[in-house]
Amino acid sequence: MDVSRRDFLKISGSTLALTTAAGGASAKDADPQATELRIKGAKQTTTICPYCSVGCSILVHTKDGKVINSEGDPDSPINEGTLCPKGASLYQMANNPTRLTKPLYRAPGASEWKEVEWGWALDTIARRVKDTRDRTFKHTTKQKVKTTQPDGTVVEETKELVVNRTEGIAHIGSAAMDNEECYIMQKLSRSWGVAWIEHQARI
Repeated sequence: MDVSRRDFLKISGSTLALTTAAGGASAKDADPQATELRIKGAKQTTTICPYCSVGCSILVHTKDGKVINSEGDPDSPINEGTLCPKGASLYQMANNPTRLTKPLYRAPGASEWKEVEWGWALDTIARRVKDTRDRTFKHTTKQKVKTTQPDGTVVEETKELVVNRTEGIAHIGSAAMDNEECYIMQKLSRSWGVAWIEHQARI
């Protein structure tokens, strides 16, 4: 059936007129629950997206201790209410049946992972970092240095240089860290004597 533009407008106008004459659907006929916002009565908290270092601001709504909604913060000068696909799916980070809530540990030689407590995991990591640092720490190192004598001759000699570093630990930064977190991690790693410090974004 061929319908011209004029016929289409006539049909549309007639349908609109009939709907208006019949009264149409009103807001009072709608489901009362559908007219209420899902976040009504929820607590609103401002947070920052953890996925990258841009630092988009996110509004998180919680009710009875459970996240019910997350959306971009329109007051943020960084993202102005917008979010990338990963940031928009942040709601699923909290409400996910497969989300790990405890650290997993696999003992040397074991084939299975087992759940451990956070306190035990953090203490074990700290102890191993300390043991590795103490075992591999170097106060000095010997290095060949070329020096020019007063008569112009170049002499190569071995000197002992103070380095105060550990060669058993390396640190790789995360792109999810902001400038302040990178600064703190840099200071912490340097205080341990870590010389091999790299960043995921540069790699």
